[in-house]
Amino acid sequence: MTEVTSLTGRLLVASPVLSDPNFDRAVVLLLDHDEEGSLGVVLNRPTPVGVSDILEPWAALAGEPGVVFQGGPVSLDAALGVAVVPSGGERADPDSTPDALSGSGDGPMGWRRVHGAIGLVDLEAPPELLAAELGSLRIFAGYAGWGAGQLEDELAEGAWYVVESEPGDVSSPDPEALWRSVLRRQRSELAMVATYPDDASLN
Repeated sequence: MTEVTSLTGRLLVASPVLSDPNFDRAVVLLLDHDEEGSLGVVLNRPTPVGVSDILEPWAALAGEPGVVFQGGPVSLDAALGVAVVPSGGERADPDSTPDALSGSGDGPMGWRRVHGAIGLVDLEAPPELLAAELGSLRIFAGYAGWGAGQLEDELAEGAWYVVESEPGDVSSPDPEALWRSVLRRQRSELAMVATYPDDASLN
């Protein structure tokens, strides 16, 4: 099997040719990517459900809009917390994975680095453990998952653009505009894709 270059921490931005309605104009933060598969959360699918309605103890730490986001079509009954810890990124273990959430001296207890200052939150932990450290928190219901080689096939078909993430992407106060804003900041022809009309027949 050919070795997979990990895209953990990068963004998948849906290209206009991607036809799956689950991912129309989606911006996905990859939380884990290796030869066994990939897992991420869609950053620009806010729901009408308030964080206070399902995880009241965390509501005060969730950024605006203070709602739960649909992280993807898999396990919609499961919640994932993604948070930026501005001081935590440099001390972290680069080999950490999303299922290893216990604190281990590489950031605050209950937070595990994914990439840079972005990490996963153990939602079973007391929120006050993290309150002083968190720059922002977003709660996701469900996630996006790909089996071994599946994402690579979609990339080869041109379904996704792979770009660098920025900590502010996780907590964008205007998530519906994230697809265009992420594309617009690229220093390449991708910036032009941001002008693609919502109705392809208008192009």
